Amino acid sequence: MKNKRYNLLIIAGVTLLALWSLVPTWKEYSLGKQLEAFHSPEDSLNFVLSHRDEIEDARQKGLKLGLDLKGGMHLVMEVDQIDLFMQKAWNRDSKFDAIMEEVGRKAAITDADVVDLVSTTFRKENIRLSRYFYDIRNSDAEIVGKLRKEASDALVRAREIIRNRIDQYGVAEPMITTQGNRKIIIELPGISDENRMRNLLKGTAKLEFRLLRENGALSRTLDAINTAVSASAGNSSNDGLFRFVQVYGSDNAVVRAENRELVAALFSQPEAVAQLPPDSELLLAARPDDAEDGSRLYTIYLVRKTAELTGGVITEAKATFGSQGVQPEVLMSMNSEGTSKWARITGSNIGKRIAIVLDGAVYSAPVVQSKIPNGNSVINGIQSLEEAKDLEIVLKAGALPAPVRIVEERTVGPSLGADYIRAGLQSLIWGFSAVVVFMIFYYRQGGLAADVALVLNVLIVLSVLAGFSASLSLPGIAGIVLTMGMAVDANVLIYERIREELAEGRSITSAVSEGYDRAFSSILDSHVTTLAASFLLYTYGIGPIQGFAVTLMIGTAASLFTAIVVTREIFRLLIAKNMMSAKSFG
Repeated sequence: MKNKRYNLLIIAGVTLLALWSLVPTWKEYSLGKQLEAFHSPEDSLNFVLSHRDEIEDARQKGLKLGLDLKGGMHLVMEVDQIDLFMQKAWNRDSKFDAIMEEVGRKAAITDADVVDLVSTTFRKENIRLSRYFYDIRNSDAEIVGKLRKEASDALVRAREIIRNRIDQYGVAEPMITTQGNRKIIIELPGISDENRMRNLLKGTAKLEFRLLRENGALSRTLDAINTAVSASAGNSSNDGLFRFVQVYGSDNAVVRAENRELVAALFSQPEAVAQLPPDSELLLAARPDDAEDGSRLYTIYLVRKTAELTGGVITEAKATFGSQGVQPEVLMSMNSEGTSKWARITGSNIGKRIAIVLDGAVYSAPVVQSKIPNGNSVINGIQSLEEAKDLEIVLKAGALPAPVRIVEERTVGPSLGADYIRAGLQSLIWGFSAVVVFMIFYYRQGGLAADVALVLNVLIVLSVLAGFSASLSLPGIAGIVLTMGMAVDANVLIYERIREELAEGRSITSAVSEGYDRAFSSILDSHVTTLAASFLLYTYGIGPIQGFAVTLMIGTAASLFTAIVVTREIFRLLIAKNMMSAKSFG
């Protein structure tokens, strides 16, 4: 009797817990329907404002839909290991650059390990890796091991930084995994601003504080580049660069927005680079300024190549508005090491300009008015608060160890996701209906008990997904459909055993008890095997395969509970009330 009560309490507890876990999902659905009923934007906005907390709570705790059902972005990003290794080289020359360029061409057309490509190419050129990497006393094998660890660490760090950026952006249930030794697979359900997310993920977030060269250096350098480029092109009018660049005075030069890419390409040409002062680089502003004639102009800066300070010292970043309350900016705070260095840098460069450079573009270049002892700094030159918030996100998450690029992108629209939901629900309903009708037709009362257990099985799966903030995907729906078949299969094994016992003349009570006892080992074996296979699928699979495996694991465990415990207690109650007989199983 105690065991019976204990089982009933477990069943009641599981059922109530499942229903409670799905309440936020129902609330989210109900609130969404109410919102759709409004015909004017004003009414919709008022409803959202008055139910903000309720909507947000339901959204966070409710059952989440995967990329294929909700719509969103699927991205494959690749860490640029060539750039990473070039950063690690300590003795770069033209030969090294030529070798790495060849490695880059090979890496672009194959998924081969970049470290192996580097090692093979250097061996082919009969050059030891220690000429450029680590210690001259290291063997090639030792350096290959170190480069391989650098590549592995960079992939892991890039994945975590990307995850931090996405989490701060506020994407619900992103899926971020690595593939091979240089690719990251990202799935972002519910993304609407694809371009913004694309820029957020690609930005390296390499922040540098660089001094501008002395007054007059910019105009002299541009004159020299113009002469060199004109001579190289055979242009007798000597206006190779100045057709696109306007110079004002000795320290101000701009380029029109339509010519920005062309001028950037000119600055990277060998004949232009040769005219630069030592330890110098020409950079363009991150954002254009509006001229009086309506044109958009990018300012040109001549900065020192060696950074005075890098973004690794930044501990906090906050998007806000400037003192006038109009222009967005990002306030930054530094750690103790950065604070002391910043104080020394600003104190020794009063009256000079320091460029704040992010990913090779100058956001601002303020004049140092006085020593800054508290480690604070500001990035301005930002067009919108949205852009400022994105800068805050990437600065908080930290700089990527190497550039990443998008090598594959797919977008699932909300309407296609709605079609998938409709198709998935139809398959679920048809599968459920077919099973329910068959069980009642073939097993009568026994089939009805199995159908009740089946409903509880589906509730448990959905509630566990909602409770643990897992996403339901189209493969997940397939896993639920398969789970229904497995749950019924367990009941079929039990019922056929009960039928055998009844055929031998046993009473209904004895037949039910023996049927469950004798079928238990077969049911346990099949369920444990399925759980093991599902676990392997989840461990070694990605994306859709993991979604299928998760629902199958939860459904299999629930099936074991409903088939062995729930239906047995139903039969005990019916037998106690004399509501079952030998005909109850068909």
